[in-house]
Amino acid sequence: MSTAYIIVASIPSIRCLILQMRHPFVGFMRILVLLVFFYVCCPSTNASTKTEKTLAIIKPDGLLGNHTDDIKRKILENGFSIFREKIVQLDEATVKRFYAEHSAKSFFSSLIKYMTSGPALVMVLEKDNAIADWRALMGPTDAKKAKITHPHSIRAKCGLDTEKNCVHGSDSTKSAQREIFFFFKELSADVIADHDEL
Repeated sequence: MSTAYIIVASIPSIRCLILQMRHPFVGFMRILVLLVFFYVCCPSTNASTKTEKTLAIIKPDGLLGNHTDDIKRKILENGFSIFREKIVQLDEATVKRFYAEHSAKSFFSSLIKYMTSGPALVMVLEKDNAIADWRALMGPTDAKKAKITHPHSIRAKCGLDTEKNCVHGSDSTKSAQREIFFFFKELSADVIADHDEL
């Protein structure tokens, strides 16, 4: 038996004091373990995803080809909420402004003709990771490629080629801010940024 133990055991008041100090410490440890458990197990306190908004357009071929209901159903089935929506008839000047970064490209005039060929449905979609998830749901820009590599994507179902690909989606946070503001000025006036998605 050690000397320290003999001294503590022989002095009842010191022994009692040590036991009194031990009990609050045990209670504290139990509370600490519970807090760690709830932090790890409850997603609301440890959320790694962030609710985002993104712009989605059902282009004239999607709207006129009666794909709207199917596309909206797929949007909702994949956990998006439609925050805002409206049907617009784009004119040449509006399309030129929206796709300004493509103005020097050879397909620009046919893009204008295509996007002004009929009404389009413009939507603001919202969910965690909305930008990337909407782009994944759309599929590759080239609808011909989408039919092979992503047969369940929206573009595989209703798109024709790189230009007539049925839907549009923002390609980044800055693009989403710019594009949402372009069509829904009441929602945001954030930084305007370039985008390269058709």
